[in-house]
Amino acid sequence: MSSGNDCQPQTLTKPTFDEREAAELVDRVFGLKVSWIGSLPSYDDQNFHVRVSAEGADEYVLKITNSEDSQEPDLIEVQTQAMMFLSAEGFPSAAPYLTKDGNIMSLESGGTGLGSKKYMVRLLTYLPGTPVAKITTNAQILYEIGRLAASVDKVLSEKFQHPSVKSLHRGQFIWNLANVPLLDQYIYALGQNKYRAVVEQVIEQFKGKVIPKLSSFRACINHGDLNDHNILVDSCSASLENPQYRVSGILDFSDMSYGYYVFEVAIAIMYMMIESPDPLCVGGHVLAGFESILPLTAEERGALFLLVSGRFAQSLVIAAHTALLYPENKEYLTITAKTGWNHLMTMFEVGQEAVEKKWFETAQAYMHHVPA
Repeated sequence: MSSGNDCQPQTLTKPTFDEREAAELVDRVFGLKVSWIGSLPSYDDQNFHVRVSAEGADEYVLKITNSEDSQEPDLIEVQTQAMMFLSAEGFPSAAPYLTKDGNIMSLESGGTGLGSKKYMVRLLTYLPGTPVAKITTNAQILYEIGRLAASVDKVLSEKFQHPSVKSLHRGQFIWNLANVPLLDQYIYALGQNKYRAVVEQVIEQFKGKVIPKLSSFRACINHGDLNDHNILVDSCSASLENPQYRVSGILDFSDMSYGYYVFEVAIAIMYMMIESPDPLCVGGHVLAGFESILPLTAEERGALFLLVSGRFAQSLVIAAHTALLYPENKEYLTITAKTGWNHLMTMFEVGQEAVEKKWFETAQAYMHHVPA
């Protein structure tokens, strides 16, 4: 759910290809005949599920990047190479289908909107599975998602190399968790209400208590958007009473940037809270999984509550701002808001000390019993 390397979240840059144009794009750029195509939900890019009549894998996702991000080919190149690297390392991430010219992406014009904007186009392998948003999460899959978050960042930070990797230093990128203070300029989209007051409180506490400690956190490359729609799972047990899941897909690397390990676990906790009937309990299971790979330092643990709150604020404020620009996409843009506001308000009503106690005690219990 990215938009650009500056602090403008979602200007009017979303692609507007219809299904016929998208199918023609697949034929012209990738040399594949489309037998079926359907649109997929997206934040500010445009995605299509594509089936082709070809040998081998015959399902793909056509990803048309918004015109603003399309002006940064080095960044998209690194994100795509990171997906390929993770796939080679055994993670369930997509791989690009090469263009007729043998490239992983192509800059193309088109769409039904006004003007002659150009969009970066990729065709990625379609990953099977069910989004976490569509299952009832349990302790087992929350723990696995925590492990996944730590494992992805660890292997990217320790082993991934690319000539353009410096493009991941996205200083003013609105979705980087360090940039919660940039929300000041978009908070107008909330109007005047109790929600705005809580967000203002989050921003001020973030400025005072998190920003000064950033230099003490361990730096890494973040996936940056391990949300409940970007993680796919499938069932690996027949038990209806106690279903077990495994991660079958990691989607959407467009929010990748340099950040800190603790950012990734905070982002994962926040998004796993969204669909949970008992959201305050989620954090301990995700944290336990994360810390089975990368134990947090005392400073990192101390910032976790405000980092989770900060991600709620980012998601809710930017969604409100973007829904004003794209009212036709409001339902998808405000998915988080349906429960997100309630969860953020509850966190502040219960208080940092009590929420952290619940998280840390749950994580501590795993020291004595780690799930199989």
